[in-house]
Amino acid sequence: MTRLNIVLLLAVLASAIYLVHTQYESRRLFTELDRSVAEARRLETEHQRLQVEKRAQATPLRVEKIARAQLNMRTATPAITQYVSDPQGVAGAAAGAAAASAGAATAPVQGAQP
Repeated sequence: MTRLNIVLLLAVLASAIYLVHTQYESRRLFTELDRSVAEARRLETEHQRLQVEKRAQATPLRVEKIARAQLNMRTATPAITQYVSDPQGVAGAAAGAAAASAGAATAPVQGAQP
């Protein structure tokens, strides 16, 4: 009978130790989960703040201000615009392009190597 009592006592002690260990592990995991949720909240808040900052940085007024101040850019006016003229003219170029595309399938290109 005493052996049975000792075995039962050891079983109760082992069960109690296992219960304490399980409760400790459960509390540790809950604390880790709580920290992770807080970190996720912090990261989400930071992400939203960065999105707002990104939108503020990309406003057209700010881009133009930086372009003028740091890059020394200015708006294009007719006084500083340089126009390039086509020596063949627009009509000659359009006619040449149409003729080239129509005859490209049948006529060989001059100066091309076979």
